[in-house]
Amino acid sequence: MFLTPRRARRLSAAALAATGLLLASACTAGSSGGSGPKADAKQTIEVWHGWSADHEVKAFDDAVAGFRKQHPNITVKLVKDQTDDRITNAIRGGNPPDVVSSFSTDSVGSWCNSGAWQDLTPYLTRSKVDLNLFPQAVREYTQYKGRRCAMPLLADAYGLYYNKALMKGNQPPKTIGELTALAKKLTVRNPDGTIKVAGFMPSAQYYEHQVQHLATEFGATWLTPDGKSNLAGDPAVKAYLQWDKSLIDWYGYDNVKKFLKSVGQEFETSNPFEQGKVAMAIDGEWRTKFLQDEAPKVDYGTAPAPVPDGQDARYGGGFITGTVIGIPRGAKHPQAAWEFVKYLTTDTHAVVTFANGLGNVPSTLPALTSPELKMPPQFTTFLNVFKSPNSATTPPTPNGNDYIVKFQAYVQDQWEPGRVTNLDASLKDLDTRVDQAIKLNGG
Repeated sequence: MFLTPRRARRLSAAALAATGLLLASACTAGSSGGSGPKADAKQTIEVWHGWSADHEVKAFDDAVAGFRKQHPNITVKLVKDQTDDRITNAIRGGNPPDVVSSFSTDSVGSWCNSGAWQDLTPYLTRSKVDLNLFPQAVREYTQYKGRRCAMPLLADAYGLYYNKALMKGNQPPKTIGELTALAKKLTVRNPDGTIKVAGFMPSAQYYEHQVQHLATEFGATWLTPDGKSNLAGDPAVKAYLQWDKSLIDWYGYDNVKKFLKSVGQEFETSNPFEQGKVAMAIDGEWRTKFLQDEAPKVDYGTAPAPVPDGQDARYGGGFITGTVIGIPRGAKHPQAAWEFVKYLTTDTHAVVTFANGLGNVPSTLPALTSPELKMPPQFTTFLNVFKSPNSATTPPTPNGNDYIVKFQAYVQDQWEPGRVTNLDASLKDLDTRVDQAIKLNGG
């Protein structure tokens, strides 16, 4: 994912949560509405996806080329630039396409729970698809409470980017303690104390340093085994918050605000890492393509994100997520739709072709080692993070990413500005609000 979809997914977290609420209230679990024609019958299937830039659309079409060759009886109509809202409205209106894809794994819980996306288990069983093709974390974000309503379609993995010139010979940190010390060492201040170059900007308001990406590195579990909010009860959440606030206080909160206002947009050439204003940053694999196209002179390296001190065995993992694809309830050609979904998500050539075109991580283990995969050397970090058993993602709920939206707002609006006087009490209150929202939506 290169530009428009990435920006849309990052900036519309609240909207995605609202979409989850809409789905949960609008749909009830049910059948596909009929088996439809057999996969070998002559037919046309309609496939909705969210990519819109020319190179993205071409990448999708290139990945589909092999399916068209294998299934000449199935005409594939690709419809670009489709949002979760449009998908939801089509399902609610009883006129969905045959295949849908989304950039939001956060909505999988609501789609599976409501039956808006069909349970794919019968298809998987009949086709004898081995789910061990996919890393454990990927298998987790494509199902909810045992109902697998989605398949993974490429992935995103997060790691540490570092500017070699700004690092001044220092090696990338492996622990949070090393990161903190190096961040202070590499920070350059203006005469008035404001930040000229940040060694590392911890704020949840700094681009990809959102709460789910950084707190996951501390081992945050987010929910209890029975699906309740675990923010107050999880020591990892408190460890993340205390580290975040201590480094922000070292910079000075007002200085952090001024720095954030002064730097450019994440998906433009004025991005501060690309401009040499940030020495180290957590980001996704797609940044390699931005650097290649927008800042080819920047000499940078990549490494797994640091882990808390004393947890060295967890090093090498990171936060992962990805695009998902499925068959909506009411699809008119579900058998052919499944053949399409199966091909695009399990055929190594198709997965690698798509990954090369978008600069994303391929979502199957065989594709990760395919000789067809053509990526820059710095991309290897993300391939390793993706397949690491130490990698994790945020768990699904029946109301999408509402708990992440609430925690993100808490961190940036209350915690970082220093408005919280009792951490335990405030987190317990947040847990209560999260649980109430989950219960309201069938959790």
